[in-house]
Amino acid sequence: MTGTATLPQTASLDGAGLRRVLAVLCLTEITSWGILYYAFPVLSVSISADTGWSLPVIVAAFSLSQLAAALTGIPVGRIIDRIGPRAVMTAGSVLAVPSLLVVAAAPNLPVFYTGWIAAGIAMGAVLYPPAFAALTRWYGDGYVKALMILTLAAGLASTVFAPLTAALVDRYDWRATYLVLAAILAIITVPGHLLGLRGRWPHPPAPTGNHPVDHRDASRSRAFLALVIALSLGAFAAFAGVFNLVPLLIEQGFSPSLAALTLGLGGAGQVLGRIGYLPLAARTTARTRIVVILAATAASTALLGIASTTLALIGVAIGAGLIRGIFTLIQATAITDRWGATHYGRLNGLMSAPVVIVMALAPWAGTALSAWTGSYAHAYLILAAAAVVAALVGAASIPRGVATPPPLPDRL
Repeated sequence: MTGTATLPQTASLDGAGLRRVLAVLCLTEITSWGILYYAFPVLSVSISADTGWSLPVIVAAFSLSQLAAALTGIPVGRIIDRIGPRAVMTAGSVLAVPSLLVVAAAPNLPVFYTGWIAAGIAMGAVLYPPAFAALTRWYGDGYVKALMILTLAAGLASTVFAPLTAALVDRYDWRATYLVLAAILAIITVPGHLLGLRGRWPHPPAPTGNHPVDHRDASRSRAFLALVIALSLGAFAAFAGVFNLVPLLIEQGFSPSLAALTLGLGGAGQVLGRIGYLPLAARTTARTRIVVILAATAASTALLGIASTTLALIGVAIGAGLIRGIFTLIQATAITDRWGATHYGRLNGLMSAPVVIVMALAPWAGTALSAWTGSYAHAYLILAAAAVVAALVGAASIPRGVATPPPLPDRL
């Protein structure tokens, strides 16, 4: 039996329309993540070298963009619940383009920061949470498979745009690179969201079982608080781990190139994890999934801090990637698993905000822990402890009285 609620099919699009929406979101999520998020780590060193601004100051601008994205996600979720994703995601795409132009042309740090804050607002309207809300409502009882396909596709964002960004900055400079990327963003995402997300927005599905009708009942519940804490701590451990994996491996004697390859293999592991989510969801409850995956996050993080041989570290890094892939889908389905899809956009925005903030702080926190403890290996043991706490809290994230629903339908 599964812990994922079977929703009444409320989709107002036919099969072709649903496939169009999914294809468009796959394309726009790859593009938006690749340009707005993954291009920055590639360009940050070039920005610092060209402008003389220190790397921590530059990274702080990007972290502020993530804070802006988190805060934007709350009203965006409410709007999508009412009118659908088309207007919001189109507006976000339109805003993203001049935001990057401001970043590219910034003559000083205040303008650079302004551009990134505006880009963060745009990210809050175009990245995962609004796309998840769109597919959850339109696909009805086929939402899990649709979310799996979307996250599989979006996982290619760094694969596509990190090398492209590196090639552009090698040939031009970082400012010209952002101009080219802004043009790509405008060409793909603005018409994609405007034309591809058309179609009547279905009425929200009626609450099923013991799911509350009033979203305030859910957002004020102990289960919701436990869910937010568990996912935030889990995201902290997972993302601090992945962002500090290369220095950890170099500390353990890896060459920089082998450490980078191992990081890439962890990304491949994420794909495997997402592919495996559907059969996992068909055989487990929501409580089992969140506890097991957070406990696995703790175990893999601790093993990275303990293991010392090359093969062991590479194997654990791949396994940690697999777990992160499943974690993404647990986050995407957490609201529907517990409270249904009636207020998905609003509740998912509230849940995602602290998680996104933690993800923005995690890279710095991981580095700070390594400095405090004297090694990255010791820092990973502390991150593992945070994930253990997340697993314990996650056990309390199921509302009382929510029955275990029937198995997921195997269709898209």
